[in-house]
Amino acid sequence: MTFDFKRDMKRVLLVLAGSLLLAVSIKIFAQAGGFIPGGISGLAVLLQRLAEDYLHLQIPYTVINIVLNAVPVYVGFRFIGKKFTLLSLLMIVASSIFTDLLPSHVITSDPLLIAVFGGIIHGAAISLSLLADATSGGTDFIAIFLSEKKGVETWNIILIFNAVMLTVAGLFFGWEKAMYSIIYQYISTQVLHILYRNYQQQTLFVVTVKAQEICDAIYRECHHGATIMDAEGSHMHSDYKMVYSVISGADSKKAISVIKEIDPDAFVNSIRTTELRGNFYLRPKD
Repeated sequence: MTFDFKRDMKRVLLVLAGSLLLAVSIKIFAQAGGFIPGGISGLAVLLQRLAEDYLHLQIPYTVINIVLNAVPVYVGFRFIGKKFTLLSLLMIVASSIFTDLLPSHVITSDPLLIAVFGGIIHGAAISLSLLADATSGGTDFIAIFLSEKKGVETWNIILIFNAVMLTVAGLFFGWEKAMYSIIYQYISTQVLHILYRNYQQQTLFVVTVKAQEICDAIYRECHHGATIMDAEGSHMHSDYKMVYSVISGADSKKAISVIKEIDPDAFVNSIRTTELRGNFYLRPKD
């Protein structure tokens, strides 16, 4: 495990900022509105509320969240990456403490406004942690482990987990709260997709006369290979080459900029990739 002081300090600051935002979304919005966020943090909120309403026990959010994350953190240390897991552990602990320390404050009594703005803040918080190459813990560790190490699709697993949680919330606290929680989770996910694109893929089709130089540049900048195909213009019947490559969504602007530097006349078509099978390089967690 190597250290880069400047880069690592930037990552720590991003994690702390994300932790504070996550605490705001949970304490000021989710808990105030009686909503359930997704993932382990949502399970912690649900268990805390069940203990309070039915067992008359005031259990700190920090205790529940850290206990629930014990196994996922072990999985992170053992199989994913030590620095990645340490930063994620900082996110888990800091966000938990911030959640308990923040005073309860009702900004609005409108449940739709709570769901919308709480979801926006929650998605921004998760995006900050991902930009620091960390995670908020829980299901994220399991998802990364299953997808990168075992090749298992995790979306349906997480969806089922959240669905079960919302069903329990609906049974105990009313279906209206559960439905608003769905809005909260949906908006959080959409904000995450907008702000963080490393796990999204983009397909590039490039018609050019400098195919090999462009392939070399894509590999150098994005660490992804490419395929060169023969192409012919339909109007002038000129001979070209077509470069086909799938890269990370976060790299697409950089890749297109480099392509235009190599061949200003290149025709570039960039398409969002919705499904991908086969080997696709993802930088390993440190």
